[in-house]
Amino acid sequence: MDTVCHIITKLELGGAQEVALHAVSRLDRSKFRAALIAGPGGLLTDEAQRRSDVDVHILPELGRSIRFAGDLMALVKLTALLRRLRPAVVHTHSSKAGILGRWAAWFAGVPVIVHTIHGYGITPAQPQWLQRLLIMIERFTGWITTHWIAVSQADISKGHSWGLFRDNVGLVRPGIDPQPFQRAVDRGERKRIRGEFGAQANTRLVGSVACFKPQKAPEDCIAVAQRVIAALPDVRFVLVGDGELRPRVEALIARYGIQDRVCVAGWRRDVPAIMQALDTFLLTSHWEGLPRVLLEARAAGVPVVATNVGGADEVVVDQAVGELCQAGDIEGLADAVIRRLSNNADSPDVCLSEPLRLPQEFYIDETVRRYEQIYERLLTGHRAGIVAQTVH
Repeated sequence: MDTVCHIITKLELGGAQEVALHAVSRLDRSKFRAALIAGPGGLLTDEAQRRSDVDVHILPELGRSIRFAGDLMALVKLTALLRRLRPAVVHTHSSKAGILGRWAAWFAGVPVIVHTIHGYGITPAQPQWLQRLLIMIERFTGWITTHWIAVSQADISKGHSWGLFRDNVGLVRPGIDPQPFQRAVDRGERKRIRGEFGAQANTRLVGSVACFKPQKAPEDCIAVAQRVIAALPDVRFVLVGDGELRPRVEALIARYGIQDRVCVAGWRRDVPAIMQALDTFLLTSHWEGLPRVLLEARAAGVPVVATNVGGADEVVVDQAVGELCQAGDIEGLADAVIRRLSNNADSPDVCLSEPLRLPQEFYIDETVRRYEQIYERLLTGHRAGIVAQTVH
């Protein structure tokens, strides 16, 4: 039986992390043993370690920030660990683990090396010289990558423009389990959740679920809230999440004087119920791969207002799902939220939208099935190559 080892930088609450955890948890145990390597400190670490059928390794040296000495040590430790585990497949996620993990797999002699692009670590916020350097590193690492997986067509196009791929890239969506988001929440439960965030019977509730980091631009969310609150009398906002930018978010809320209209809720594990308590969902990211949270909002039937970055337009496909604006367009985002709230102005205390059926490609079981097909195809090709070399 082949071991498949997934590697990710940190098991925080986020799309790439949840996909990796779902993958190792749902792999067909008649075909694959599952292993997972991650850096320390993630909120999902305990959940991963409770999985008795997943071989979990937390590597203290594997951190998110770029540190030459620390990263070199992480590479050495990863290589040694992979030599001990002897996986047939290493599958990396996220930029930092993607680079270190793929090179460690190559040094350890792993036959199949797969990397999923959950959006690139090359971002508009970086200076041009750094972007060029990171593209060069990704291109160089591409030489040892057996197969690339992208979560959006947008990332495939971008990777081709940078010369990262040959013919070894495919599209596999970062799926979700839609059932919790489509499960009916009774009126009393919805009222209770809304009450936690200060939303009364006649109050409109706009929510966002995201890590407070530059990619997600939570300050933009507060700027949008300030404009919407100034335009509409009975609106409240809730931000579900946490992270490095929380002090700046809270300072901005205080500067605008909207403390009584905006709730910073921290991380919550009842996101499916929260989604169904919202009247509009807002995401203000400046860059993305394909945000799974948009799939969750779509599955729950919550109108979406989001920025048109990464694969957002591959989820928000028409007005029935929501509206997209350019990243950083605070006025446009605020106007779109106001339009969405005005469209459902009659009954704020009941959920009006019907859940929209997701295409099968957005289901997490389909994601794992596609992963397994890729592993089997690549391993078959590798073994055929070995047999051919032996015969000759």
